[in-house]
Amino acid sequence: MITKQEILQLLNDTECHNVERTISKNDMDKFCQAICAFSNDLSGNGKKGYLMIGAYDNGKLSGLKVDDGLLLKIANIRTDGNILPQPLITVEKFTFETGDLLVAEVHPSEFPPVRYRGRIWVRVGPRKSIASEAEEKILTERRLSNVRTFDAKPCLGTSLQDLDVSLIKKEFLPKAVAEDILTDDKRSIEEQLTSLGFFDLRYNCPTISAIILFGNNPEKYVHGSYIQYVRFKGKDRGGDIIHEFKFDGNLCKSLPKIDTFIETSVSIKRPIPVSVLREETVSQYPYWATRELLMNAIMHRDYDSNAPIQFYEYDDRIEIQNPGGLYGKVSPTNFPNVSDYRNPFIAEAMKVLGYVNRFSRGIYRVQKELQENGNGKAIFDFSFRTAFKVVENVSKKYFEEGFGTDSQKTSRKHPENIQKTFRKTFRKTERFNNK
Repeated sequence: MITKQEILQLLNDTECHNVERTISKNDMDKFCQAICAFSNDLSGNGKKGYLMIGAYDNGKLSGLKVDDGLLLKIANIRTDGNILPQPLITVEKFTFETGDLLVAEVHPSEFPPVRYRGRIWVRVGPRKSIASEAEEKILTERRLSNVRTFDAKPCLGTSLQDLDVSLIKKEFLPKAVAEDILTDDKRSIEEQLTSLGFFDLRYNCPTISAIILFGNNPEKYVHGSYIQYVRFKGKDRGGDIIHEFKFDGNLCKSLPKIDTFIETSVSIKRPIPVSVLREETVSQYPYWATRELLMNAIMHRDYDSNAPIQFYEYDDRIEIQNPGGLYGKVSPTNFPNVSDYRNPFIAEAMKVLGYVNRFSRGIYRVQKELQENGNGKAIFDFSFRTAFKVVENVSKKYFEEGFGTDSQKTSRKHPENIQKTFRKTFRKTERFNNK
């Protein structure tokens, strides 16, 4: 909030585009028009506007006595529904020798145009008026430019210390930026991350995508940012849980673990003799297709949700379900021919790290690989609206050779075998990450 010294300075100055003085106590239309105009910030300088009640145009105080009723009346402007989107204002009383002054501090809106009873008010110099068609267009374009995806928003309450900076410098920046450019770049790490969309200098904090990708403890700020793997005995959730694991931590570290786990513990390859001299490899679930489906869930999920990605394995299928249904331009009728990105910065980082391609051909390749392996096509379920689910059936070839039955018997009798596989997998991954 503005200080008393700053108020005196504004009172002694001429009335300008971000200051309006009035001696009226009851002209609510005038107050709302001023707040609406300050919210629209037509000049685009980002400065706060000040409605000063109890001062003449020349800056002298009128001798007003501000009571609780007047404070409450001005504060209620924010929520009475006449100004939309709701303005961000702070109201405070200041006492001077010659009278009180009620000051409403108005922040520029990130989503203009702001309307008061359906009309767009703007301020040009000390004058306010209804916006012209050209001025309305300027405000509308600014709104479009300010609209951010969830992953691009600042993660308020965090700082650079909440990121694994050494991981960023070692694993991500060398892949995201050409070597010669990175060598010559003398900017601070905050400025480097800002240029990639991972830091917000205005709020001096990392973005949500940076916390998810590189955070020391992402779940502290984005509660559902993990993958829950469960292996059920049988064909539904009523069966015993053979094993469960939580893939948490930042994506830059957890993606290699997920990748290795799918290859060593889910895919499970077996050789099938085709002739005397030739063998063919069949997998319970083909590695690349399963990996692609899970990576798509990580990339496209709604991180504003507190729910995790569910990666559930049954005797006859895998189900992957992520929060957030089809996004943007994508609909059940045009999927997978049309693509859109709920989390463009996370998607771009996953491409840089080598886990997705963003060429809109992944689903076609998934279906081809599943059919060749004997799994049949993946089944996509769009019926949940707020969630997206895909089902990958186990390979018929795998079962026809008798591998499925033996595998399940082993799992039922010796669940500790799966535990050993997990430990072995993650020891390998940790050694890889520490190189």
